[in-house]
Amino acid sequence: MAAPVVDARDVPVPGEPRLRGRLPATPLLPYVSAYTGYRLEAAPPSVHQGVASPHLTFLLCLDGAVEILSNADPHKPPGTFVAMVGGLHDAPARIAQGDRQTGLQLRLTWRGARALLGVPAAELAGDTVDLAALLGPRTGPLLDRLASAPGWAERFALLDAELTALAAAGRGERGVLPEVGYAWDRLEETGGNLRITELAHEVGWSRRHLGEKFRAETGLSPKAAARLIRFERACDRLRSPQRPSLAEVAADAGYVDQPHLSRDFRDLAGIPATAWLAERTGS
Repeated sequence: MAAPVVDARDVPVPGEPRLRGRLPATPLLPYVSAYTGYRLEAAPPSVHQGVASPHLTFLLCLDGAVEILSNADPHKPPGTFVAMVGGLHDAPARIAQGDRQTGLQLRLTWRGARALLGVPAAELAGDTVDLAALLGPRTGPLLDRLASAPGWAERFALLDAELTALAAAGRGERGVLPEVGYAWDRLEETGGNLRITELAHEVGWSRRHLGEKFRAETGLSPKAAARLIRFERACDRLRSPQRPSLAEVAADAGYVDQPHLSRDFRDLAGIPATAWLAERTGS
């Protein structure tokens, strides 16, 4: 889903007063949908559910670290990271919570995995990978510069410069089958509500062939991607200042009814919608 439209200043994220958000520079938007700066104060130890999303999570800790207790793919090992990328997944991950932490989180697109990190998103699917394994020695200096910056606006500007340089030095979308790009874009255009049989017909492939090529690039099946796109749109709608009801959000996002949205919260977020919303808004 597209990030909330905000201007070039660091501004509060709607519905989440602890966060600051901004859109990346325009040339980066195919690769990164949003920047979010966050500060978490120390709290009693708890477990946070890492919600499944159609975006990869690119996270940089300026103080503290992220402890992954279990990945969405249970076969991938847990770990503790100061800079990491979480791949696409269609089940929640479990993350330790309670220590003070300040950082930056980016919504990285599957195209951004290739353009900025040099790997297809499929290589990261269901896993959490140390950023240094992907970007090498430039990771440490980037963290130092971000931590030394006087405010969020300056940190966002540093990200613009660093990621633009990465994109210029990278391979862009070379190697991506145009049919896969078209298929993902059509799922986004329709909010995840396009039938996969119809999508395969538009692409000109069989449903099976589309599924194989789509998964080889993104790590997800087209059906799973459609579900995540629809779910993320519902989540973002719930966090809007208007705070619509679950029934309204379900209808707007294309769910058959509210119970289907509730099922997605159970499967993709690991907690009920009310608990998910309370955790993020403090209400």
